[in-house]
Amino acid sequence: MTKAIMIQGAGSNVGKSMLVAGIARAATRAGLRVAPFKPQNMSNNAAVTVDGGEIGRAQALQALACGRDPVVDMNPVLLKPETDIGAQVILRGQRIATVQARAYGQMKAQLLPEVLASFHALAKTCDLIIVEGAGSPAEINLRAGDIANMGFAAAAGVPVVLVGDIDRGGVIAQLVGTHAVLDPSDEALIKGFAINKFRGDPSLFADGMTAIADRTGWMPLGILPWFADAWRLPAEDVMDIASRPGGPIRIAVPRLNRIANFDDLDPLSATPDVSVDIVPEGRPLPLDADLILLPGSKSTIADLAHFRAQGWDIDLAAHIRRGGHVLGICGGYQMLGQTIADPDGIEGPPSSVPGLGHLDITTVMGRQKRVTLSDAIYRPTGDPVSGYEIHLGQTRGPATQTPWLTLDGRPEGAQSADGRIMGCYLHGLFAADAFRAAYLARLGKPVSAADYGAGVQATLDALADHIAAHLDLDALLDMAAPIGG
Repeated sequence: MTKAIMIQGAGSNVGKSMLVAGIARAATRAGLRVAPFKPQNMSNNAAVTVDGGEIGRAQALQALACGRDPVVDMNPVLLKPETDIGAQVILRGQRIATVQARAYGQMKAQLLPEVLASFHALAKTCDLIIVEGAGSPAEINLRAGDIANMGFAAAAGVPVVLVGDIDRGGVIAQLVGTHAVLDPSDEALIKGFAINKFRGDPSLFADGMTAIADRTGWMPLGILPWFADAWRLPAEDVMDIASRPGGPIRIAVPRLNRIANFDDLDPLSATPDVSVDIVPEGRPLPLDADLILLPGSKSTIADLAHFRAQGWDIDLAAHIRRGGHVLGICGGYQMLGQTIADPDGIEGPPSSVPGLGHLDITTVMGRQKRVTLSDAIYRPTGDPVSGYEIHLGQTRGPATQTPWLTLDGRPEGAQSADGRIMGCYLHGLFAADAFRAAYLARLGKPVSAADYGAGVQATLDALADHIAAHLDLDALLDMAAPIGG
């Protein structure tokens, strides 16, 4: 019978996603058929599944840790923020609505049966499901209708391990405070706890572990030291995007308000010859960058206005005049054109705005969303590329007559006459080692070979070893309960 255990956090960003990935890899290496599951996720960094839908990037990484393809049932509800108070709702991989926060609160009761259906469908394919919560169960103001934490755990009968982040301080209060505010029936679902992101000598926190155990009655499962190589794994949270100093090739990336699918940056950050510079608002784009990369966006028109408000349009024009290279991916590609039109108000009020004007293309947003895994060929070298598309809108114009990719047998992308300004809709292309080396070589500096995929796999193995060395994995897995039992 398939069993399940749920990892919840005493706060946001405590490292739940990494823990689930590491535990999943360790259990998979022990011979179990494992699957990840997150009832509700909120992220604009999505992955495309083999069954043609969208899930959170973290669940795709966790599926990789399990040695299996990602499917929509691993993350049945995905929220993709479009404004501060509104988000696109993805249900079992497909967009069903765009709603504001209050309306979504009323919608959750209708989503719980769908979440449970995905959970039970996934259970038929594995021996163990490792469930990841979202945010914190201590947010008891959100308990009514909850499908992300204790609401799901109670409905599915899944025991919980609670994780605290000691790096932020106050971890005893995080865990004991959660125990204090939970309803007794919810608190009874928590069987153990662990501490994550410890720096220094873990033995110094032995009394802290005892204090938490004495006040909660939960079983202590261990203290995880800081895992320094976590940055080598694809990040899901925009807060985890960081500049990565490296080699002589400098790539500048403006940090858009609604940056999306920023996993395009991960293979670049992992390349020894590359330094990735994430440029925050209020700071100009660097004049000495070899490449300015405009990333994807969940709200292209709004992010284009933000781009201009920072003066980045002026910086970009200066970069181009100085002979610099520019690459736009998805939303960034659309921004480089002459106009972006949204006649049906897909991303906001109906509008048509001028683009940055560096590619002779125009984009019209439409209601039909393209979500697909795609194979491509980099035309200048013939190197294969695999990636994915997630976008609204169609792009046309004279610059598309000089495509630089062949995507699923059709021309894709556009470029300027001198080839220094390029754009396309394909995400994930830099994960292809040969293409990455060939593209970076265009910037005029030497590039060494690197196997990005092997690096991710090696880091997952190192993470599993790290967790096995510091957590009582046998006790944690013994806490898993039969589904439906």
